[in-house]
Amino acid sequence: MRAVVWDGPGQPMRVEEVPVPRPGPGEVLIRVAATGVCHTDLHVIKGEVAFPAPGVLGHETSGTVEQLGADVTDLSVGDRVVAAFIMPCGTCRQCEAGRDDMCVPFFEQNRLRGNLLDGTSRLTRADGSRLSMYSMAALAEYAVVPATALARLPEGLPLEESAVLGCAAFTAYGAVARTETDLRGRSVAVVAVGGVGSSVLQLAAHLGAEPLVAVDVDDAKLARAHELGATVTVNSRSDDARAAVDEATGGAGAEVVIEVLGRPETVELGFSLLRDGGRMVVVGIAPGSATAAIPITALVRRGMSVAGSYGARTRRDLPEVVRLAAEGAYDVRRAVSRRFSLEEAPLAYELLDAGSIQGRAIVTMG
Repeated sequence: MRAVVWDGPGQPMRVEEVPVPRPGPGEVLIRVAATGVCHTDLHVIKGEVAFPAPGVLGHETSGTVEQLGADVTDLSVGDRVVAAFIMPCGTCRQCEAGRDDMCVPFFEQNRLRGNLLDGTSRLTRADGSRLSMYSMAALAEYAVVPATALARLPEGLPLEESAVLGCAAFTAYGAVARTETDLRGRSVAVVAVGGVGSSVLQLAAHLGAEPLVAVDVDDAKLARAHELGATVTVNSRSDDARAAVDEATGGAGAEVVIEVLGRPETVELGFSLLRDGGRMVVVGIAPGSATAAIPITALVRRGMSVAGSYGARTRRDLPEVVRLAAEGAYDVRRAVSRRFSLEEAPLAYELLDAGSIQGRAIVTMG
């Protein structure tokens, strides 16, 4: 099969012919239809997040079931599926507590070592040398995925565009859930409205957030944010974001802020938009050991709260994300802004790094 191989930071990614992987017990081989182009992969490509090279990236994918591993009984060959980037084991202490998003083997084996849950990779180069897997390593024509990370797609959803349900929409759903409040009639500000941020806007608009403020530094992204449901847009590079939020909320500030980029300055900006008693959910992954300065006295005296959100809880939440998309609450067609072929995947990440992609791009295998 063809796969995009990453040889480490500073090295060009190239399409190579590698052996088709085989699923182990509890795993499924899917024929990949499309894979999303996500900033988290970009952090790995640039060496901002530690990951063992060489490897294959791509953690947001859709496709059809090609082969079942042993003990997989709830899926069939030919099923249309979407895969979440968090691939839970289902049996560790966190998974048993319902915290798939904190699965111990997933973080220890996949995120640190590039393995699947049993501690081994399914991928090699043509010469037999090992390749690491970032999630299911879906920048390839085939991918092995633990069955716990898969959900069936109804026929009404397009297969390629639905790849974004496995990270952009899935992460947005988790962020909205972490607000721990009914968003109807509540003021919400979304800081950074790229792929995940624009997905948050779709869900928050569906849930009735009002006003819904989109904050970014790119006017084209802000125009798209308005189309996706934002009632107020503000370019924080040229305008005062707090003043814009105050104007939209009668001077009170936002009840909920969701930060989606993971830079110190955007986290600090997000906190500055909160009203007394407000809650900020931080979604963006930051390079290395980056930190943000949060004013402690304001946090304490004004009763604010800050929560982190990494994806969602796969077994419970991924089917719900698919259901919402099928009902029209999340439009995967509108979420996808550009398409690239597998050979164009390196270019897609270059454009993402340059801030030139609005919404979510996908890499298709056709």
